[in-house]
Amino acid sequence: MRGLRKYLTPFAPDQSGAVSVLYEFGGIIVICDAGGCTGNICGFDEPRWFESKSALFSAGLRDMDAILGRDDRLVAKLADAVTKLDAKFAAIIGTPVPAVIGTDYHALKRMTEKKVDLPILTVDTDGMELYDKGEEKAWKELFLVFAGEKEDVILGRIGILGMTPQDISDLRAADRIREHFAAEGKTAVCFGMGNGLDDVKSVSNVEKNIVVSPAALEAAKYLERTYGTPYETGYPLVDELVYDMDYHGKKVLIVQQQVIGSAIREEIQKKAKDAKVTVASWFMIKPELCSDTDLHLRDEEDYIRLVENMEYDVIYADPCMKRMTPEFDGIFVDTIHFAVSGHLAEMR
Repeated sequence: MRGLRKYLTPFAPDQSGAVSVLYEFGGIIVICDAGGCTGNICGFDEPRWFESKSALFSAGLRDMDAILGRDDRLVAKLADAVTKLDAKFAAIIGTPVPAVIGTDYHALKRMTEKKVDLPILTVDTDGMELYDKGEEKAWKELFLVFAGEKEDVILGRIGILGMTPQDISDLRAADRIREHFAAEGKTAVCFGMGNGLDDVKSVSNVEKNIVVSPAALEAAKYLERTYGTPYETGYPLVDELVYDMDYHGKKVLIVQQQVIGSAIREEIQKKAKDAKVTVASWFMIKPELCSDTDLHLRDEEDYIRLVENMEYDVIYADPCMKRMTPEFDGIFVDTIHFAVSGHLAEMR
């Protein structure tokens, strides 16, 4: 049955992805909901909530507020919060409620800017897409609002785009990426995980951007058009994820977000050019990053049939997926993806 889930939990929706992008930038983040979406984000979708706090609020919409579209009440609440918190901006994140009543986010932004003396971001998520769609919208909005005038390029300064727990599944990965580039005499700027709004404002001074998730690809293209900053896709810590074994002649399936999956494939094919590697993902697949064999997985049935029919020798996937194909007798490499299982990785 299409859409039936017997093994996987529901994936995080787009509003959770938008919050994940903006979480560390020091703003007031308002989820335009009655409370349920905010509870899910804090309780399940944002692992940083348990070790570092962010000014994350629910708009607390009541039935009649939503039905009548009382945006003025939301603006008044936000204006009051600004007087009590030291915030650098305010962001309004959409949910199914404003989507159903047809909220005009451009008008809401203008209304809020008249009452609140802060930069205002609006992200028109609707709760119907997955987390990466929300991330994509939030990354673009972040740089549209805050990226400043063109600055001189600082050689050896590398921007890392797409760092969120949903995509990287490791809260310490940003620190290790900075160490990785520091060993080469370079400086890594991991936007959204350890590097804040000042670095966003001076984003034009990086020598190049490395895109580590497909959700940040559109933002990288915008920065290239605006500042001429080149970008490439990849994951600097991919060597931590590749299992050391003989891949010659092997059929390999990698189920991950597209950029990390493609980076693992490149490493495997460096070891064995004759390895046949397929990258599949439950999430967005960008055509420009695709190989001919790459796949988008719509539901559990797609994955189960793929494994049963293609006779893979090696599977890289989140450990929670092992039980989906109990008869698989090849090598299963645990490759944790927080967006799939809600578990974080530990460095091997």
